[in-house]
Amino acid sequence: MRKPGYLFATATAAVVFSAPAMAQDAVETADIVTGDPYHAPWTMIVTGEPERVDEVGQAVTVLGEGDVVQGPDIVRLIERAPGVTVARNGPVGGFTGVFVRGAASEQTLVLIDGVRVSDVASPGGGFDFGNLLLGEVERVELLRGSNSTVWGSDAMGGVISVVTRLRPEPVASVEYGGDDELYLTASGAVQGDRYGFGIGASHYEGDGFSSAASGTEPDGLRQTAVHARADLMAAESLDLAFSGRYADGRLDIDGYPAPNYTFADTAEYQDTRQLSARAQVRYVAIDRLELQAAYTIADTARDLFDPASGDAAYFESDGKSQRAEFSANYMLFQELDVKLGAEREWQDYRTEGYGALSDGTARLSSAYALLDYDRGPVHGSAGVRLDDHDRFGSQISFGANGSWEFAEHTRLRASYGEGFKTPTLYQLLSDYGNRFLQPETSKSLDVGIEHGTRGAPVHAALTLFRRDSRNLIDFVSCFGSSAGFCTDPAYPRPFGTYDNIGRARAQGVEVELGAQVSERLSALAVYSYIDTENRTAGSANEGNWLARRPRHALTTSMDWRSPLAGLSLGGDVRLVGDSFDDAGNVTRLDGYALVDVRASMPLGEKVEFFGRVENVFDTDYTTVAGYGTQGRAAYLGARLRM
Repeated sequence: MRKPGYLFATATAAVVFSAPAMAQDAVETADIVTGDPYHAPWTMIVTGEPERVDEVGQAVTVLGEGDVVQGPDIVRLIERAPGVTVARNGPVGGFTGVFVRGAASEQTLVLIDGVRVSDVASPGGGFDFGNLLLGEVERVELLRGSNSTVWGSDAMGGVISVVTRLRPEPVASVEYGGDDELYLTASGAVQGDRYGFGIGASHYEGDGFSSAASGTEPDGLRQTAVHARADLMAAESLDLAFSGRYADGRLDIDGYPAPNYTFADTAEYQDTRQLSARAQVRYVAIDRLELQAAYTIADTARDLFDPASGDAAYFESDGKSQRAEFSANYMLFQELDVKLGAEREWQDYRTEGYGALSDGTARLSSAYALLDYDRGPVHGSAGVRLDDHDRFGSQISFGANGSWEFAEHTRLRASYGEGFKTPTLYQLLSDYGNRFLQPETSKSLDVGIEHGTRGAPVHAALTLFRRDSRNLIDFVSCFGSSAGFCTDPAYPRPFGTYDNIGRARAQGVEVELGAQVSERLSALAVYSYIDTENRTAGSANEGNWLARRPRHALTTSMDWRSPLAGLSLGGDVRLVGDSFDDAGNVTRLDGYALVDVRASMPLGEKVEFFGRVENVFDTDYTTVAGYGTQGRAAYLGARLRM
């Protein structure tokens, strides 16, 4: 195979991205050979195979080694990507939704070490980034735009792929500050000629602050997480790989206590347990053919407790997803690859609480074909996918993208993608379910021009995009309504149900500017203008902004390495425009500006001290109406490399 990333006999994609050091070695070696600082890092988020970021036609951002971010909050890293805004319910650990180009948080597929980690038991079937802390993360890849052709369901807004942190040398860190917050992380790996194994762990506990903006009782988080990866070259052309992650956390939450039943302090809390794992085998059958098979599992269980009502959980949910995947990649010609794949997914969910029990299963079978063209300055790919769901039928998705390097390090790129999201099991089968639901669908188009890539001496990119979504699923209330579904004796839904009633459009501009200003100074600016519109004909909300989607978002970052003993100083400024908390655009959320500063100082080669101040000017701001946000907070920490 022509791509250096295909040298997986010594590297490999155990977990889509590789074992701890081996795949990194393969990529770094390829970059060293070129001797070109403009050459891009590698990405696997586009086709599931290694691609250079500066050759893909889609809008892809890779966040990782070059991004200086301290602490447990992964939001502060993700917000450095264009097209991203975030809303959080309270402190770290509270539900955190990530909106990519204005898509709902549930409409973006999330992978951790190659495993889909959506909570299939939740009503929207999305992933809560409040359960993933930054100390676990080595690398984040973000693909902006619909891409169900490659990734299937949920990839309407894009794909976020997270690789957990494992370094060849053992590393440990400790951090304290803020609201009595303690954060511990450790990881390490061993590597031989034919194997690699790594393990990492983290523990966080903090008092936090009140989730309810009107409250005074702090709502804290305690979470322990462990992740591991292993890779074995069983034979010259056979590679076996495994990855796994487990996280167990307890989050204090607020509720709606009697007698007023308004959002306020309560003693309630939520226990969340997440398990994900992937096992994979890759076989190089002949010079031009590679075969790959994998099995993944993801399980999210949530229990809600209210000590005022007793020791038993008042709500329980458990959602499990299992997948079997097979693909064959064949190089037809020197310039043309074809990839064929098939997948099978089994979903199971169960919820119990509020006097109701709901459970059920669904099966999804998929097949796809992709063509990848690569010749000189021109690169392109196209594909088609067929998905068949045992409850609503089939869905076909198309996609194509291309790039042309018309000048040194400068390229034009364009992509068209289609996306879909299957109705969740809750939307289909709960007491509010509608067994006639069809999948949500989207069509997206973007065009851009880009010079260099992130980490290059100079990087600039301009992207225009549009996405139209149809058949969006929304809740239809029966309050004051005599609609047939409310009283249908065969299928009654007296309190309401879900239906495919929504349409929406998101369009805008993304701008990225980065530079190594001098040997010691680097700077980055990322701006997004995202215009979202509810286009549901006849709806009372037609023409409104989509909820919690600010039109303007700007992140600037600067880091300076002083000549004084390696002391580094840096800071971020995050500006976010106005938005509305509700679909009716009644409750306005004012825009805000946040400033963070940081510093680090090495002490020899093995020890580093660091610290930061978040929200330096103690800005009072809101991302979700009624929920509190963090004020000024200071942190100190140390890192040990062995």
